[in-house]
Amino acid sequence: MLFTSADEFLKAPRHAVTVFGMAGVGKTRLAALLRKNHWFHYSVDYRIGTRYMGEFIVDNFKAEAMKVPFLRDLLRSDSIKIDSNISFANLDPLSSYLGRPGNTKKGGLPLAEYQRRQEQHRVAEIAALQDVPLFIERAAALYGYDNFIADTGGSLIEVIDHDDANDPVVKTLTASTTLLYIRGTEKDAAELIRRFTESPKPMYYRPEFLVAKWNEYKQINGIEADEAVDPDGFGAWGFEALLHDRLPRYQKLAENFGYTVEASDLATVRDGDEFLDLMASAIEARMR
Repeated sequence: MLFTSADEFLKAPRHAVTVFGMAGVGKTRLAALLRKNHWFHYSVDYRIGTRYMGEFIVDNFKAEAMKVPFLRDLLRSDSIKIDSNISFANLDPLSSYLGRPGNTKKGGLPLAEYQRRQEQHRVAEIAALQDVPLFIERAAALYGYDNFIADTGGSLIEVIDHDDANDPVVKTLTASTTLLYIRGTEKDAAELIRRFTESPKPMYYRPEFLVAKWNEYKQINGIEADEAVDPDGFGAWGFEALLHDRLPRYQKLAENFGYTVEASDLATVRDGDEFLDLMASAIEARMR
């Protein structure tokens, strides 16, 4: 959804924007801010963790609880209930389920199991992204929201072809929303890596990229057996590799189908009107 002028965007009776960029660059902060200004906030990661992967997450909780005799007996007699308390701001249940590959004694997952869960996430993310038009209409019909923001995960770029207008997800998003890339700097990237190390977020790797980086990490560190890989070490190293691999593809998606704003400019936005002004500036910049 591209515009012939900034005025065309500003004067539209309804606004629907899909924001994308690396995890931690400010997408969810923006969506939370706009929610206070009568925008409907659709979190793709929340939709994944509830509608499409909720049962997987809860079953994993139960499997861990079954290892404790006291809890096992209570579960078998339906005396306790175990559920996921996932929220827009707390994606830990999804992160814990996806996990990280490596030494199981250090909390890692066998590589094959990690790859199985990655595939579950791929399918779920595509489905959640294709739900965007449904929720735009629901937001208007049920709650009276004219403005809508889709807050995507960093792995959006992994489940689409950023050069193909007929890619099913690209086609869905561009037909119903305006794509907006939140672009960070090298300084932002370093901060994202630090924050990820302290508080990991759900991560999805393209299958071939995961295998290549897994083998590269083992070679660099002189590791032969998969079980000897430190999951925290690979998680941080893999995130940095993934970050740099994604950045040019985010940019290409924006150049093909959307607009770009700098993360530093977005950080100064205080309300919905200022966000619309920033969008207008991005539209004008593309036209130039």
